[in-house]
Amino acid sequence: MAFIEVNALCKTFKVAAHRRGFWGAVRGLASRQHTLIKAVDDISFSLDRGELVGYLGPNGAGKSTTIKMLTGILVPSRGSLSVDGLVPWWQRTQHTRRIGVVFGQRTGLWWDLPVVESFDLLRYIYKIPSQRFRENLKRFDDMLALGSFFNTPVRSISLGQRMRADLAAALLHDPQVVFLDEPTIGLDVVAKDRIRSFIKALNKTAGVTFILTTHDLGDVEKLCQRVMLIDRGKLLFDGPLAQLHRRFGADRELVVDFAEDYAKVDIDLASISARANRQVTYRFTRETVSASDLIQALAQRFKIADLTVREPEVENTIRRIYEERLLDAQTPSNT
Repeated sequence: MAFIEVNALCKTFKVAAHRRGFWGAVRGLASRQHTLIKAVDDISFSLDRGELVGYLGPNGAGKSTTIKMLTGILVPSRGSLSVDGLVPWWQRTQHTRRIGVVFGQRTGLWWDLPVVESFDLLRYIYKIPSQRFRENLKRFDDMLALGSFFNTPVRSISLGQRMRADLAAALLHDPQVVFLDEPTIGLDVVAKDRIRSFIKALNKTAGVTFILTTHDLGDVEKLCQRVMLIDRGKLLFDGPLAQLHRRFGADRELVVDFAEDYAKVDIDLASISARANRQVTYRFTRETVSASDLIQALAQRFKIADLTVREPEVENTIRRIYEERLLDAQTPSNT
């Protein structure tokens, strides 16, 4: 059995039907008319222990609803799921001791207490053995540089410091899976790099499974080899990031530094998207031409100093998927 198993998972919410005007609202209340909203619609997937997966989608796609069912906060309307053999909402106490949760916009620490006292409270809550607690705290301090604000109240530390403290707090009890919701939101480049490095290290050295939901696609490119895309409650894609590029990111780029000055560097196999002195960026479509064919054609006509093949950014690829889905939704049916 996979570490996380999700089968035909559905979550439907009942929303009161909206009626115009005062008397329409009164009639709606009297008749108790409701609309059913499918937040998650027949999703299935499995994760092996130690995976680091990006779970992506626009606002309202169903990401948070899925995560709330995986953590045991919500009960599915239909379908099944298990996390390491446990059903989250039935075995909630046992399950919560095995998971960690980090919400970028909400802290799991006590606002008016010093950071170290929040850690001490978590040690009692999770019944972490004293030796293990000290070892984990030392390791996380070495990786996240927590010591400089250990004794500072949470309300007085910066956002970057709070995110580092929240990550440490979520991992103090050695969870087997951690759910990360926007863990680098609002952070500068240095703080993002520190947190990303910490997540990668824990995933690699301790085998912690991470499920990451984020709008910062830099997190996805730096951390995730596998991504799942959800929209309108449906799973659109589940596979390696490289496969996502191959399937939806048709355009690639070849950046060429020419060894000499050339007035014209046009070539039939690709279009020029940028030019700066001797450096030219060619755009080509993977379905019609290979990078090696393009390089060979250029090398036969010009002297080349250096070149780089560049895959499309994941942000552009995902934007294209959602734009196409939006166009599909807006296209009138012929039936």
